[in-house]
Amino acid sequence: MTTRIGVITFPGSLDDRDAQRAIRIAGAEPVALWHGSHDLEGVDALVLPGGFSYGDYLRAGAIAALAPIMSEVKDAAAKGMPILGICNGFQMLVEAHLLSGGLIRNAHQQFIRRDQRLRVENADTAWTSDFTDGQEIVIPLKNADGGYIASESELDRLEGEGLVAFRYLGVNPNGSLRDIAGLTNERGNVVGLMPHPEHAVEEGFGPNTPDAMRSGLDGLPFFTSAIGAVLSAAA
Repeated sequence: MTTRIGVITFPGSLDDRDAQRAIRIAGAEPVALWHGSHDLEGVDALVLPGGFSYGDYLRAGAIAALAPIMSEVKDAAAKGMPILGICNGFQMLVEAHLLSGGLIRNAHQQFIRRDQRLRVENADTAWTSDFTDGQEIVIPLKNADGGYIASESELDRLEGEGLVAFRYLGVNPNGSLRDIAGLTNERGNVVGLMPHPEHAVEEGFGPNTPDAMRSGLDGLPFFTSAIGAVLSAAA
């Protein structure tokens, strides 16, 4: 069985092709999907990619969260399909209320681009099972609206229920409360994060490591985890 993972393109998506490439490298079949469609084409998992959907007008991800295909995304999430939102895709998941809280302008009001250290806080999701709890990874980050916010009571709930999936280490690049870099839903099938794992899947193109320049592959386990989750569900 070949796992088919859909990547939805919205007006202003920038990293949809990168996500498709990462899926292919991980061993699955990428399927290009369009924001104006209501057809998920029978895919096994979904990626909402990074970019600046609809120019980030109103709020980042707010208009995309109302796109026609998001009705199907919500239905798929409710049925347990693995769904990953990367950067702008994370913003869409929050705006669609598939994940909690909100994302606002970076604390220093500037776009940032850096290779970011993260700690894996929850390795028991469809997109993180090939990591271990507490594992430190390096994933490229690039955003202007990456400051995660929520009420104190909601932050306490997220922490208490283990729904923080990733946390910034070393530097909090955008002012996210409690250093939150990514979340999961209660079921573990929907995950969103601001850094870009699709940019760390192939030697020569990833972050630097102690072994060699541009050799970081810490993004690849996101996609192999999803393939494993799909295959396990089908077994």
